[in-house]
Amino acid sequence: MTEYRVRINGIETAAHYSERAVEEIFVPLLECLTEWQRAAGRRILVLLAAPPGAGKSTLASFLEHLSWERIGLCPVQAVGMDGFHRRQEYLLSHRTVRDGREIAMVEIKGAPVTFDLEKLLSAVRRVAAGEICGWPAYDRLLHNPVEDAVIVDGDIVLLEGNYLLLEEDGWRELAACADYTVSISAGEKLLRDRLIDRKIHTGVAEDAAVRFVDFSDMPNVRLCLEKSAPADLRLRLDDNGDFCRD
Repeated sequence: MTEYRVRINGIETAAHYSERAVEEIFVPLLECLTEWQRAAGRRILVLLAAPPGAGKSTLASFLEHLSWERIGLCPVQAVGMDGFHRRQEYLLSHRTVRDGREIAMVEIKGAPVTFDLEKLLSAVRRVAAGEICGWPAYDRLLHNPVEDAVIVDGDIVLLEGNYLLLEEDGWRELAACADYTVSISAGEKLLRDRLIDRKIHTGVAEDAAVRFVDFSDMPNVRLCLEKSAPADLRLRLDDNGDFCRD
């Protein structure tokens, strides 16, 4: 078992990956992308889509780490779509409808409507075109994106996010920019438990964490699981949190 620790969106995160997943799934994926990039002679854009709680941000970071660690692999640069959250002040001052009730957008922060899709699509197109450009990152402690936190200049760029394969107007255009797509699925109970635990670790009381996850996060989980387009590589988290091919 490989333990991996990293700071994601301002929060210290730890993950464990089985040697089987590393050697049979992750390394072959990186080898395939390396061969593809070298044959193409240009930047390769890979989308990694997964529901909230599936560990996509940590996995993307681990794949980047692994690509630098293993000899012969083209280094991967991992970035996330969370930097395209609308700012907290916008979410506090704008409203939307959930379950027939008008609410402040901040109450369902993380839903598709709370992202700046136009800005995201423009940035993805620039990356797909091979441009060197700034990229925002989300800071959970600040509750806001940090603009140009990263400079995208890699030959293989791995973009992770919840809705990158979402089968809805506007969102479909993201996948059209990609050279390769990866998805992660998992059972709803596993994802709910992980989301509640993550919320508690940010300092939220358990009862408040449960209420937020059930009202805000779980509809997003179901949306991702039910309305995402099939990926080129489909992975699944088993009940033990290990990765396997779906």
